[in-house]
Amino acid sequence: MSYSYLSHLECPQCGENYGADSIQQLCVCGSPLLVRYKLDNLKEEWSREALLGRKPDLWRYHELLPVLDSNNVVTLGEGMTPLLELPRLGADYGITTLLMKDESLVPSGSFKARGAAVGVSKAKELGVEKLAMPTNGNAGAAWALYSARAGIEATIVMPQDAPKITRSEVALAGAKLYLVNGLISDAGKIVAQEVADQRLYDASTLKEPYRIEGKKTMGIEIVEQLGWKMPDVILYPTGGGVGLIGIYKALQELQEIGWVEGKLPRLVAVQAEGCAPIVKAWQEKAERSEFWPDSTTVAFGINVPKALGDFLVLKAIYETDGVAIAVSDDEMSLEQAQIARLEGSFICPEGAAAFAAARKLAHQGWIKEGETVVVLNTGAGIKYPDTVQVSPPLLEIGEFITKR
Repeated sequence: MSYSYLSHLECPQCGENYGADSIQQLCVCGSPLLVRYKLDNLKEEWSREALLGRKPDLWRYHELLPVLDSNNVVTLGEGMTPLLELPRLGADYGITTLLMKDESLVPSGSFKARGAAVGVSKAKELGVEKLAMPTNGNAGAAWALYSARAGIEATIVMPQDAPKITRSEVALAGAKLYLVNGLISDAGKIVAQEVADQRLYDASTLKEPYRIEGKKTMGIEIVEQLGWKMPDVILYPTGGGVGLIGIYKALQELQEIGWVEGKLPRLVAVQAEGCAPIVKAWQEKAERSEFWPDSTTVAFGINVPKALGDFLVLKAIYETDGVAIAVSDDEMSLEQAQIARLEGSFICPEGAAAFAAARKLAHQGWIKEGETVVVLNTGAGIKYPDTVQVSPPLLEIGEFITKR
């Protein structure tokens, strides 16, 4: 059996095909490219039983990943994160079965490790020696760390307001770090110039086809952890939206090879009220979003005013009868505290946004009684110490000791 059933790259916009044996960035039409596999062969030659005994990481699905030679795999043990039932929070929301896919436990402390693991592995296989990317923080940290492990030189450009810990991760990994006084869109312009001037591999979101393949493993894991059954709803905090596109792609591929049956989950793109281009486009039934001016939110990871793959995010929502919904920063903060109190999980602001959306949709009746709902927590709360606001305790420690 082949290590990978990689076939080719395909443009989802114009249908142009490209070989996967050389470096490819965007299609000539400007669209991101998607990885395609020999699904007919996989259907005949690969079974769920083949996973038994494999390591509990995302590479257990290597047949459906783009790396052809296992010697090129760059790994830090990413994948197979917990799918936790949250009964107390579910009761509070009025959701029968509420589950959290907790990505806080992967290397680098965020789900970005998945995209970095597969993206860097494929870059290594293609002979890449230097890469560059813009980031809101966590993706840059992950790609810097995995690049260091692969021996690839990374150039990372991020807004100066990005979480401090992510800057430290990039610097410690030996990457070239540049800070910009602006948003990720401004960082992207600098990277585009560096790519052109220095002939670097452009690892920007969806400008290379392989990050999405790492992200899609969240979808495969969810259904494997549910006994190869699909949930009714999946909520995902959406900036660039690669994870949502990837989950949708994974479920379609699993359907095609016969590993899952039935209706796909309704996919929910969750954004912040201060940066909600996908929500606005969905409300207008548009195919693409418009640039969101003066965007701002404490959930820094979803502060993306215009996503390159917005049309793919919207298509995933439309085709699964899903929704796009925005929540306020105050709602995120309240939800972050509620989850910690009721379930003992310290989640990131982006994950808190997705939970706040689940609460809203349940109260509106869009999430119905008896449904199984999966919410993505995309990172560890401890990576965002400056966003947490805690009321002072009633008693200071010294007072408590004295009164005892």
